[in-house]
Amino acid sequence: MNMPKKNEFVEYLLDLLADFGPVEAKAMFGGYGIYKQNRMFAIVIDDTLYLKTDEKTNAGFEARGLKPFTYQRNHRKISLSYRQAPEEALEDSRAMRNWAEKAYAAALRASSKKRKKEG
Repeated sequence: MNMPKKNEFVEYLLDLLADFGPVEAKAMFGGYGIYKQNRMFAIVIDDTLYLKTDEKTNAGFEARGLKPFTYQRNHRKISLSYRQAPEEALEDSRAMRNWAEKAYAAALRASSKKRKKEG
């Protein structure tokens, strides 16, 4: 059985997020999804943390110049609703908790919006 390889940066993030509550990382598409209560609120690609955003939180990320997560598909640039985490969040668990709470709230709102569409 192949065990997913450990990523030191992801392990560091999980430690940093310990105060935020139980979180877990799942390998996906060459990166990792970071989950709390089965809701993905962050992704890690190339050792860069991106946090979930929405119309309520995007402006705060934009004002800080935090870049959106993008990738190329069929010669088109695709942008997801995740933005790079600020440096201070990577250095301080209190700052990380603050930003993670915003990202988790955005993930909950997105999930709620999706359920309303399906219902």
